[in-house]
Amino acid sequence: MIQRLIQTVRRRTARVACVAALAAWAPAAAGLAQQTVPFRNNIPVAPNGIPPLPLPTAPVTFDTAEGQKIRVVVVAHGLSHPWGLAFLPGGDMLVTERSGQLRVIRNGVLDPVPVAGVPKVQAQGLSGLMDIALHPRFADNGYVYLTYTKPLGPDKTTLALARGKWDGKALTNVNDIFIAEGAGGAARVAFGRDGSLYMTTGGGAGDGAQDGNNHGGKVLRLKDDGTAPADNPFAGKPGYKPEVFTLGHRNSMGLALHPGTGEMWQNENGPNGGDKIDVLHPGSNYGWPISSYGRTYPGPRQSDAPWQARFEQPVVYWVPSIAVSGLAFYTGNKLPKWKGDVFVGAMRVGEVPGTGHLERILFNDKMEELRRESLLVPLRQRIRDVRQGPDELLYLLTDENDGAVLRIEPAS
Repeated sequence: MIQRLIQTVRRRTARVACVAALAAWAPAAAGLAQQTVPFRNNIPVAPNGIPPLPLPTAPVTFDTAEGQKIRVVVVAHGLSHPWGLAFLPGGDMLVTERSGQLRVIRNGVLDPVPVAGVPKVQAQGLSGLMDIALHPRFADNGYVYLTYTKPLGPDKTTLALARGKWDGKALTNVNDIFIAEGAGGAARVAFGRDGSLYMTTGGGAGDGAQDGNNHGGKVLRLKDDGTAPADNPFAGKPGYKPEVFTLGHRNSMGLALHPGTGEMWQNENGPNGGDKIDVLHPGSNYGWPISSYGRTYPGPRQSDAPWQARFEQPVVYWVPSIAVSGLAFYTGNKLPKWKGDVFVGAMRVGEVPGTGHLERILFNDKMEELRRESLLVPLRQRIRDVRQGPDELLYLLTDENDGAVLRIEPAS
């Protein structure tokens, strides 16, 4: 009896000592559980990430998931943060640089002299000269369209759409045909099957993306002269700008026409996660900032309900974020294993620099995702844009100080 009592006391004493030790250790453990991350403007400061690699001087061959070997060739480099790409008849390229220059690549050689005629651009941070598109009847009218950050005065800018004529060497007769109200961020442009011009605008962190009476956080639908079509979904409706086609977007970085359905597809950056691809339906709301699959940069979720019935749902989304940019459907025959696939540029994964690559998404005949593949990961390049060339090969822009045009072709 006495022996059992002694054992019981010893067990209880040991239990109390253990609890006391845990209590004493808990504050220290809590402090050691996570490192303290520095913040700037309420956003975690990014780490140095993985050091970038110089681009290879010779073509590089890669295996891919579908059993199709590819070769990556540097077509041209020496570009300063290239943003958008358009192919001229004959295969020459026009490339925008974020700092405000338009460059031409002829027969694979970058002209050292920028193209004249580009409007004055406010290049600051991620703003500046952005996308470029040729009119569907470019061969007849020579029209080139540019989106850019337009300075309006001290510390004030907006997004603008300019149109000029290409004379073979320079842009002439350049004019703003549309100036947005209450919009910033990125602006992609693409022509629809009916000749309408679609333009994306950034929505940022506020509630402007849900406000139909400004252009921020929207996809706009314009005529080729920059005016609003009469059949736009909100034309004549009080409280809405007539140019608005869809609303509730954050910062749209990719825009492309589906070659089969004729629908416009768009991708946008979430905050920390929640990047996505949407199919655009006239008058629809895509949820930002009320609904998102991402987290705010400090850590909490952007929304308690990432899915809400009143908002359109994405066809693809990414958690963590890959910083999507650029969007293309591959319709050629040179890379047959990829025919019908969707390609998206990725600038960094999970907020870590040095992790850029190209994403490929395979869909079924109902445009439901079957699988996705990360390509060119060893190059660690920020892929800003992806386009299919007239030669049925894929072309990429790398958003780097020494930016480049890359070509993906069959390895044999």
